[in-house]
Order: sequence, then structure tokens, then C-alpha cells
Amino acid sequence: MSEIKRQLRRLYALTAVSSLQIAGASWVALLAARGFSLAQIGLAEGVFHLTSFLFELPSGVLADVFGRKRSMIASQCMFAAASAAMLLSRSMAGVCAAMALSALGYNFASGSREALAYESLQQCGREDEYERYAANDATLWRAGTALATLCAGFALWLGPRAAYSLDLALALLGLWPALCLREPVRETDAGSTARRIGGAVRQSADFLLHSPRALRLMLCDAAVGAVATMLLFLLQARLPALGLPGAWLGPALFLLGLSGTLGAQAARFFGRLRYRQLALLCAGGVLAGTLLAASGWLPVVFAGGFLAGMLDDLLAVRTDVALNGMIPSGQRATLVSVSSLVFSLVMLAAAPLMGAAFGAL
Repeated sequence: MSEIKRQLRRLYALTAVSSLQIAGASWVALLAARGFSLAQIGLAEGVFHLTSFLFELPSGVLADVFGRKRSMIASQCMFAAASAAMLLSRSMAGVCAAMALSALGYNFASGSREALAYESLQQCGREDEYERYAANDATLWRAGTALATLCAGFALWLGPRAAYSLDLALALLGLWPALCLREPVRETDAGSTARRIGGAVRQSADFLLHSPRALRLMLCDAAVGAVATMLLFLLQARLPALGLPGAWLGPALFLLGLSGTLGAQAARFFGRLRYRQLALLCAGGVLAGTLLAASGWLPVVFAGGFLAGMLDDLLAVRTDVALNGMIPSGQRATLVSVSSLVFSLVMLAAAPLMGAAFGAL
């Protein structure tokens, strides 16, 4: 087996392990079972998003300066520490610390995984295969998270301690492929750590200032993704309200989660469409899906959510490929983290607006 195949398989393994966090998928129910109130659970979620927002960009800079392999190892260590903190926590402070560690786990992986894959393929002269990798990786992530959601009842049956022990074991298992990753050779600036960090920040800012198209791609993907993501969140409450039996909610959410796998795999069949054309198609489709989900007929609501989820991942894969083709190697993790940061900012606006709109139905 060639080295590039081994490298991609290690990255796929990390995606699989990260997506199959069973306790992570049902953390709200597990905390409620331990006696935490909804207000406390909301506070814990706020700590997660605040940590993610504050460290998204710095984590990308550190990955570009110190290496993406080290960043992926740090990510797995953060996930393991988060599960251990949940196991040991006896108070709200412990839960909030665990949520902050979990956010850092996502931050360190964000941008680093894509940079490792693209630059490993680039060194072999096979960067045109990155779209296939991105589609397969997105498919694996969606399938894993959908399966973890389906297992929410199993996590509750196991109980918080056993469920988080399982997540801890998976996080530690993920350390092996992370340690086996190969760091692609690239030019790095000489000098002190502070100078290298400052240089990475300046070069990333300069790229964004002189590449308005990259910013437009980030904003477009963030807008479509925020609407689709919020729609799928809101359907968790809307489907039962429209009469879906509680026993069918898990399978329904599982199928909605799989919609993204179809979209990710479909990306390769839309290669002839220009990005603007595809963006208009996906934006229009997500808007149509949202309008369908606002209807009162259960099958139509489900179909709307499925359509939105599918087109969201279709555009996400195409945006990932386009951005990585534009971004310089030395700032790749930083600038992919900027894309994630843009999504978070758009979500801050979309979440209350869509919540209010669907709450009025």
C-alpha cells in the first residue's frame, strides 16, 4: 500500500472515531439524567460555543506554525480529557470544564485535517483527488454522527458513567492513527515562536485582504450551512409536535443525518457546474426545504429537512475543494479556521431568527 493511501486511511480513522461519540451525541439527556437543570445545560452549551469562538483562529495559527500532526494529536488528547472530565465531574464547574475541553478538541482538528489531506495529495501531484477525499470524509462524518444519534437510547440505558467511559476509550483509540500521521514537508519561517506566529497571522490577513473571492465563498457556504443546520436542529422538536411517535424520532433523525452523505457523494457529479451556479442551486434548494419544513404535513416536513441537509453538504464539499485550491500551504489551517469562524458568526444571527420563525408556526 502506498504511503498516501495509508495517510488518508489514518485521517478517515480519526474522522470515524470522532464522529462516533455516543455520549457526546446525547449529552443533554445524560446531564438531565444526572439532575442538571435545563438552565445549567444551556450554560454548558454556552461555554462550549464561547470556547470554540475564542480559540478557533488561534488553534489554526498554532497548527500552521507547529505542525498539523501535533494539532491532531492535541485534538484527540482534548477529546479524551473532556470525556474524563465528564466522568469525574460532580459539579457544574466540572461540566463546564469538560465542555470547554471538547470545544478545544474540535478547534485543534478544524483546518488541520483538511490541510494534512490536501498537502499530502499535493506532494504526490494528486491534489485533483482531494474532492474525492473531502466527499468520503464528509460521508463518514455524517454517517458516524447519525449512528451516534441513533444510539442515544443505548447511551441512556448504559448510564452516564459507562457512556462517557466508551467515549474516552474511543478518544484514546484515536491517538494511534494520529501518532502515525506523516507531516508533509513544507517551507517554514525561521525565527522565534512569536515571530512565526506573527508571520502566520500577517500572511493570512494579507491573503484575505487580497482575495475577496475566498471571503465570498466562506460567507456563501456559511449562510447556506447555518440555515440547513438550524433547520435540522429545529426538526428535533417539530417532528414530534406534528405527531411523529417518540419511538420513531431516533430513526427519523438518523435518516435526516444520512441526507448529508448523499450530498457529499453527489458533489463529484456536479464538477461541470461553476461554483456560482452550484451555490445558487444549493441556496435555492435549502430555502425550498425550509419552506417545506414550515408546512404542517409530516412527510413534507421530513422531505424538506432531507433536501436541505443533502444540499448543505453538497455545497460544503465543493467549497472545501475550492478554498483549499486557493489557500497558500503556510496558512492553510489558519484560513480554514477562519471559514469555521465565519460559520459561527452567521449562526449567531441565524439561530434566533429561525428559532423565532418556527416557534411562531
